Amino acid sequence: MKVKSGFLLRSIAGNHVIVPIGDRVKDFNGVITVNETGAFLFKLLEKGAEEEQLVQAILANYEDVDEATAKQSVSDFLESMKEADCFE
Repeated sequence: MKVKSGFLLRSIAGNHVIVPIGDRVKDFNGVITVNETGAFLFKLLEKGAEEEQLVQAILANYEDVDEATAKQSVSDFLESMKEADCFE
């Protein structure tokens, strides 16, 4: 999976937001607010990470998260990204 060009992750006033730039602004009016985990996952998606890689990254970086929770969190995040049409 890869994030479409024209979406950037920014930190604004302590909040993480995904913003459209360039031509993407016409197609996507607004921003997507994400938490720290969402920002972490977005950065991995920018590099082309696949779903299982995202789950493994969550498990490696968040010691208190079990596999079922990691899978559900990744699934929920990917679904919201798909709804926003953020993938190539």
